[in-house]
Amino acid sequence: MNAKIKLLLAEDEAALGQIIKESLETRDFEVLLCDNGDKAFETYKTQQPDVLVLDVMMPKKDGFTLAKEIRSTDPNIPIIFLTAKSQTADVVEGFSIGGNDYLKKPFSMEELIVRVHNLLDHKKTQQNIALIILGDYSFNFPKQLLTYKNESVIQLTHREAHLLFHLIQNKNQVLDRTLILNKLWGNDDFFNARSMDVFISKLRKKLQKDSNLQILNVRGYGYKLVC
Repeated sequence: MNAKIKLLLAEDEAALGQIIKESLETRDFEVLLCDNGDKAFETYKTQQPDVLVLDVMMPKKDGFTLAKEIRSTDPNIPIIFLTAKSQTADVVEGFSIGGNDYLKKPFSMEELIVRVHNLLDHKKTQQNIALIILGDYSFNFPKQLLTYKNESVIQLTHREAHLLFHLIQNKNQVLDRTLILNKLWGNDDFFNARSMDVFISKLRKKLQKDSNLQILNVRGYGYKLVC
């Protein structure tokens, strides 16, 4: 019998939090429900959940601040943000601080469950990937570390690491924009496309010490890692 997935849910709307909790528990999840960011952080430290689902707007400590604190000690735990916001800047900020996915309210329980399972599958894949040599860089996918000539070490976010991994898997070929948006962001809408552009720019800067490495924008199709 498979162990239950331990999910920490931080949601300050009591009715919504209870609905999500009860719905997930009928689907064989163990749910730790917290109604503010401080309580969620303490629960995270003591209960060691498998995945975090964090409302962005919460009392005492908002979801972004909570995620930053958790990411400072744990670069690998999957984090999904729940938000009523739809501005591009909010979406980009969530990914930039280490969020893996986000859901805009209202959402279906089926969609939340699919995204949780996808993130946990990605985490398992991470743990089975060896060190990758990329020009003058080495890329430790499980630890999300990019090292230049065994000298400087760069800590990547979860999203940066997965995007770089897929670029490497398709090096010198075009990585289809729509395919990677659906795989890593969940869909290819405008907000996610803008977010991916930001992450591509960040990866370019982090790879710039090796002039033989380039991430090219193939207009209308996607991106190509040339090495």
